[in-house]
Amino acid sequence: MRTPIVAANWKMHKTVKEAADYFRRLLELVPARPPVELVIFPPATILWMAQKHLGGSAVAWGAQDAYPEPQGAFTGEISVVQIADLGAKYLICGHSERRHIFQEDDRLVGRKVGAALESGLIPILCVGERLEEREAGRAWQVVEGQLAAALAELELPSPAKLVIAYEPVWAIGTGVPARPEDAQEMAARIRDWLRERFGKAGAQVRIQYGGSVKPENAREFLTLPDIDGALVGGASLDPDKFWAIAQAATS
Repeated sequence: MRTPIVAANWKMHKTVKEAADYFRRLLELVPARPPVELVIFPPATILWMAQKHLGGSAVAWGAQDAYPEPQGAFTGEISVVQIADLGAKYLICGHSERRHIFQEDDRLVGRKVGAALESGLIPILCVGERLEEREAGRAWQVVEGQLAAALAELELPSPAKLVIAYEPVWAIGTGVPARPEDAQEMAARIRDWLRERFGKAGAQVRIQYGGSVKPENAREFLTLPDIDGALVGGASLDPDKFWAIAQAATS
């Protein structure tokens, strides 16, 4: 049985004051033992607040990005080791905005996944195709290449130590999600690939969907057989909407 995992990617949003109010409101909504795993990904400036407010609660937290080297002359970067030292549990690796805006290639994403595992963090590996790639019939070719580049040499200690987030790039922040049947088809192909790569453990790795998920459509995705949760962007900025999405994963 795969426990659903619903994560809030705040991206470059919220001040310290706004984050404190969000954490307070969310913790008022979430029971002590929720049926779904919740994760918050605040910006780096608020990671210390996540530790302060969420530490010991039913809500986990992590970082949106980190550099794979443990230390060094990398001005402006934060290392995976430093993120783990703060008490984080998760790390997003290879979000489409990192890949396409900041030109991160598959090799660098793979290094981040490996470094996260070495530091005791659980990577959420994001994969997904652009609209022109889907229209050209290359969606699976793109996603398979991203999986292979990041995971081909990886030793998976247990299925709980990895999460895959399928995020079709054309659905992120556009308000136009993928069709549920397309999301399920891709998630099933990802699961088959994971099973072939890691055996039985691969079949139990959780797969999220991301891309314009909101309370109104969450259940369409979160009840699909091969989708185990969501990586939520804009709708996650409101704690009530985020909790409503999380509830849809178990309804």
